[in-house]
Amino acid sequence: FISKDGFIVTNNHVVADAVSITVVLTDGRRMDATLVGRAEGSDLAVIKVQGDDFSFVSFEEGAQPRVGDWVVAVGNPFGLGGTATAGIVSAMSRDIDPAGYNEYLQIDAAINRGNSGGPTFDIYGRVIGVNTAIFSPTGGSVGIGFAIPAGIAKETTDRLMRGEKIERGYLGVTIGNLTNEYRESLGLPEGTKGAYITDVTAGAPGDQGG
Repeated sequence: FISKDGFIVTNNHVVADAVSITVVLTDGRRMDATLVGRAEGSDLAVIKVQGDDFSFVSFEEGAQPRVGDWVVAVGNPFGLGGTATAGIVSAMSRDIDPAGYNEYLQIDAAINRGNSGGPTFDIYGRVIGVNTAIFSPTGGSVGIGFAIPAGIAKETTDRLMRGEKIERGYLGVTIGNLTNEYRESLGLPEGTKGAYITDVTAGAPGDQGG
């Protein structure tokens, strides 16, 4: 829960193909939920249950986790609701999905099937991420998990809660390094730094814009 009036954050892949959604609370109550909105590229979704007095947590945008900081991942692995696992931040800004828009926190707190959409806390109880994915040759946790950072999650879910549709811009270009050969052929002065567009996708916005 991210609000007292029943808004809940989860991953898009948890609810994308759902025909119906049921939320089970820690006291055993089962509640029907409605889908508020999904952001496929960010793998985030917001659902809602009826009520106005739920305990909730808030995304901590101001937290700046560092490699080595302790984290706690909470979720529902293998149907064991309310399970907490501990670990550290292993790396920052991991780009594990070429088609996505997130730079993930890598953590080694155990994440398994059912942890998706749960909160990643720091040791101060602040939500710094959303448990989202694992790398595993076996299907179980091997200590390489990924969480969507709180800043990305909050901006996206706030927009979904307002009923906005998440749209992403793109150029449609391939970018490489500005090598000396390219620099010289373009007549640029020595020491010029920058990115070099090596290819433009036909029909993409970059092409249409000239």
